Amino acid sequence: MNLILLGPPGAGKGTQAKFVSEKYKIPHISTGDMFRETAQSGSELGRKLQEFMTSGKLVTDEIVIGVVETRLAKQDTAKGFLLDGFPRTVSQAQSLDRILSDKNHKIDAVLSITLADEEVIKRLSSRRVCVACGASYNTITQPPRADNICDKCKGKVIQRQDDNAQTIRQRLKVYNEQTSPLIEYYTKEGILKVVDGSGSVEAVFKGLCEFIEK
Repeated sequence: MNLILLGPPGAGKGTQAKFVSEKYKIPHISTGDMFRETAQSGSELGRKLQEFMTSGKLVTDEIVIGVVETRLAKQDTAKGFLLDGFPRTVSQAQSLDRILSDKNHKIDAVLSITLADEEVIKRLSSRRVCVACGASYNTITQPPRADNICDKCKGKVIQRQDDNAQTIRQRLKVYNEQTSPLIEYYTKEGILKVVDGSGSVEAVFKGLCEFIEK
């Protein structure tokens, strides 16, 4: 079972992808996590990625596709996978189709979580993360018990550089201009399923599972 999870930044794709991965026993492949790890590595590629991420622009197709193709070649994807954060453009989707076709595989379903722009900005601008262990917090719904101190490891809790309002608006602009055409692409393929992301985490997950099990 090969799945793709689409949605604007802040729609909860990462959380839902982990739930789906656990329930259906397929690896959750998050390009965002891989990019952030590379950006923090200090390598030349890491510096290039950091520039893209802090500006809110999409990483070039050449870099993205190389990272994803390498990941899909690993043994744990033999029985399926869930892609979170890729593809983001029709060109990337077509490249993914070619990669899978070479292995006689295909995408079985594309799950699209929708969320209004203003809700995206509200969610992301209130998001915080621990620099030590990576634990996530939200200043509105789930703040750390002590200001800027992680509940789990007592590390420093910060706002990620790409979570400021200006960068979020740029990321949304890029998403709407370049990624939204994927909706049309996968609709024509007959594999797109849309889920409202404004509900509770549990409600969104239930909606995703209903589509997957159909």
